[in-house]
Amino acid sequence: MAAATLDAFLNSFASGDVRIRAAVAETVWLLSRAALRVRDTILQGTQDTGATTGRQNADGDSQKDLDVVADNIFLDAMRRAPVAFYASEEIEKPVALTVGAPLAVAIDPLDGSSNIESNVSIGTIFSLLPASGGGATDPAAIFLQPGRKQLAAGFFIYGPQLALVLSLGSGTHIFAFSTRLGAYVQIHESRIIPAKTSEFAINAANYRHWSEAVRLYVDDCLKGADGPRERDFNMRWIASLVADAYRILIRGGVFCYPADQRKGYGQGRLRLVYEASPIAFLIEQAGGKATDCIDPILDLVPESLHQRVPFCFGSRKEVERIGRYHLEPSAIGERHPLFGNRGLFRA
Repeated sequence: MAAATLDAFLNSFASGDVRIRAAVAETVWLLSRAALRVRDTILQGTQDTGATTGRQNADGDSQKDLDVVADNIFLDAMRRAPVAFYASEEIEKPVALTVGAPLAVAIDPLDGSSNIESNVSIGTIFSLLPASGGGATDPAAIFLQPGRKQLAAGFFIYGPQLALVLSLGSGTHIFAFSTRLGAYVQIHESRIIPAKTSEFAINAANYRHWSEAVRLYVDDCLKGADGPRERDFNMRWIASLVADAYRILIRGGVFCYPADQRKGYGQGRLRLVYEASPIAFLIEQAGGKATDCIDPILDLVPESLHQRVPFCFGSRKEVERIGRYHLEPSAIGERHPLFGNRGLFRA
């Protein structure tokens, strides 16, 4: 039996009587075509692909030329979609598009762009929200909705394959673009992340800046079969959110980017509206869990468009354990008493 295409998947979703479904399907389709243009731009492989513009984006990060190109490509696509407002990591304020349209799109046009020069997989993360309430005087208010209000979320990953990870609120599905067919073809239907894992992703170079809870969790993992976890762990860190998320969706694991003591990192580093919320939506729809190390990401109400947040997601039981290290470490029986063991990174 032939695999379903993205077009057929979206047509089936839009076949109901609810008009918003058709709007969601059309918008996702237009995003998928725009991603092809971004993929083609990346594949040109010119020496300037990783060049910086000399400017900073709305979050204060250095902009790459390709960040701006990708943002313009997606913004142009959304001008033809049933989208009222477009919010991006690359611009300070949302752009008003079609008056009265039912959707608002939040997007990170090129996630992981700092990895362009090293040829690591990068991607595009997007979130579709209902464009209801506010907007007339403050378009940013449209995007200050908890992540559970999302109508759809997904990301494109520009790697060995151009892949789309997508949830329309009923499971998390993965499509890969087939150059032979000229279409996105479903390669994974309703992914389920294993509840348990022996693999974690974290930037261990920041160990000295972490809270005691995060240090203790990593210490216990690194002690492996001889430690309180009684099994060996693998550590991964790609420094590309979409690449780490894709790996976890395929084979399980946990990702943690906690808040730390460095300047500008006290509230976390990843953006709630257009990074953490859409990834969390995908992870929960795949049976995993996503938190700010304590509370579910999808329950958080953004206070500002570019708000940052600590982010932990992946295999459900491991995310829950990280939460216990923050809230009730003495209840983790195998490592009691809490401060009785020195970590591997401490003298």
